[in-house]
Amino acid sequence: MENLVAGFAEALQWTNLIACAIGVLVGTLVGVLPGLGPVATMAILLPFTFTMSPTAGIIMMAGVYYGAMYGGSTTSILFRTPGEAASILTSIDGYELAKKGRAGAALAISTIGSFVAGTIGVVGLMLFAPALARVAVAFGPGELLLVAFAALLLLANILGGSASRNLLIALVGVALGTVGLDSFSGASRYTFGFSPLLGGFDLVAAIMGLYGISELISIARNPHGAKRVASVRLRDLYPSKDEMKRSTGPILRGGVIGFGVGLTPGPAAVLAPLVSYFVERRLSKTPERFGKGAIEGVASAESANNSACSGALVPLLALGIPMTPAAAVLMSGFMIHGVAPGPLLMEKHALLFWGVVASMYIGNALLLVLNLPLVGVFARAMMTPFPILVPGIFVLCMVGAYSINNSIFDVTVMVLFGLLGDWMRRRGLDPMPLVLGMVLGPIVEASLRQSLILGSGSIGWFFGSNLRAVLFVLSIFLVLYSVVKDIRKPAKPAAGPAADEKTGLHA
Repeated sequence: MENLVAGFAEALQWTNLIACAIGVLVGTLVGVLPGLGPVATMAILLPFTFTMSPTAGIIMMAGVYYGAMYGGSTTSILFRTPGEAASILTSIDGYELAKKGRAGAALAISTIGSFVAGTIGVVGLMLFAPALARVAVAFGPGELLLVAFAALLLLANILGGSASRNLLIALVGVALGTVGLDSFSGASRYTFGFSPLLGGFDLVAAIMGLYGISELISIARNPHGAKRVASVRLRDLYPSKDEMKRSTGPILRGGVIGFGVGLTPGPAAVLAPLVSYFVERRLSKTPERFGKGAIEGVASAESANNSACSGALVPLLALGIPMTPAAAVLMSGFMIHGVAPGPLLMEKHALLFWGVVASMYIGNALLLVLNLPLVGVFARAMMTPFPILVPGIFVLCMVGAYSINNSIFDVTVMVLFGLLGDWMRRRGLDPMPLVLGMVLGPIVEASLRQSLILGSGSIGWFFGSNLRAVLFVLSIFLVLYSVVKDIRKPAKPAAGPAADEKTGLHA
C-alpha cells in the first residue's frame, strides 16, 4: 500500500497527469477511427517520448494501449465497422441493439464494462504480477497451438447452425492467413507473382470490408428495406435498471476471464472476448438472444478485451517478455529510457512501476468521464439520413484502410472482402470464423511447425506436460462435442446479423 500511495503521488504530478490524459484521449480517437490500431499509433508516438521522463513516456504509451480498447466499441456498435478483431463480438450484439434504438445503452454498458474490467485488470496486475508471470511463460509452441485450435472449435460452436460449416469457414480463413512470405523459409506463397501480396492480406482491411463495406452494400441494394432508427428521448440513451442488472455479472466475469486470457501469448485481445462471450451464452437462460441484441453479449465482450490489456502487461513488467505486439512496442519505450522491464523492475525502478500502475487507475477513470457524457452524441449519429451516413462511413473506411500502410492495395483488399462479406451474408454465413481463422492462421502454422520439431513428429509429446495434456483433452472434447451437436440437431442458418436476410433489415 505504501508503494501504491507513492505511485499515485508520482502519477498525479502535472507532467505525468497530462501525459496520461493525452494517451487515453489519443487512444480513444484511435479506437473510434477504423484502421488506426493501437500498435501503429504507439510506434508513431514513440519518438515523442524521447524528451519526456521515463514515467511520463510509459504512462502515455500505456494510455494509448488501453484507451484504444474503449474507443473501438463506438464504430462497432453504431455502424458495425470494427477497426480491430477484438471489437467484432461487440459489434454483433451492439449493432443489433443500435437497430432497436438502444445504441446509447450499448455504448454506456461498453464504457462502464471497460472501466470495471480495466480496474479488475489493474488490481490483478498490482497483486499477482510475479506469480502469474510464471504461468504465462509456461505457454510454449505446443500450448499455443492447442489454445488456438480450441479457440477455433469454440467459435464454431458459439455461432449456432452447423459447427462443421463454421469450422470449414474458419479453415478458409487459416488458408488466407498463409498468403505472403513463409515466416520459416522466406519463400512466397500464393502470390502468383503479384508483389503487393507478399505482405499477405491486412487483417484490419479485411475486417472493415467483411463488416463495414458489406453493410453499406446491403443498404445500397435495398435502401427502402433498411431499418431506420427511431428517435429516442434523452433518458432512453442510458441503460435501464434491467439492462444494468443483466450486465453486472457478465462485466465482472468478463474482467476476470479477460485478465486470465491476457496472460497467454498471441492475440489475447481477440481470444478473451470469445471465451467470455461463450461463458455468458452457456450461463444464460435465454442463449437464443445472443447475436440478436443481447446486452450481456456487449458487456462480456467489451469487458474481456479491456481486462486482457492489463493481463498482457504482466509478463512484460514481471519478466521482461512481451507476449503481444503492443507489449513489444511498450518494451521499446522502456529500453529507450534505459529501463529494463523484468524481475528487477519493481526493485530498481519501484517509483516508475508503481507510477505506471497508479496511472492506469487514473486513466480508466478519465476514460469513463470522457466517454460516458458522449454516449448521447454518438447514439444520435445513428439517426443521420442514409444519403449522408452511407457515403460518410465509406469515406471513413477508405481513409482507415489507406492509413494502415499508406497503400491503395489495402483499400482494394477492403472492397474485395466487402463483396465477399456481402455474398456470405446473403447466404446466411457468418464472416466471424473467417476473421478468426485469419488471426490464428499464422499462429497455428508457426506453433505446429515448432511443436513437430520439438516433439520429433510424435503426438505423445503433447502429453509431456500437464498443461499440454489438459489442453489436448479439451480440444478432443470440443471436436466430439461439435460432431455430436451436428448429428443431433439439423443445421440452421447462423444466428446473428447473417440471419436477417429474410426480414431485409440489414441496417
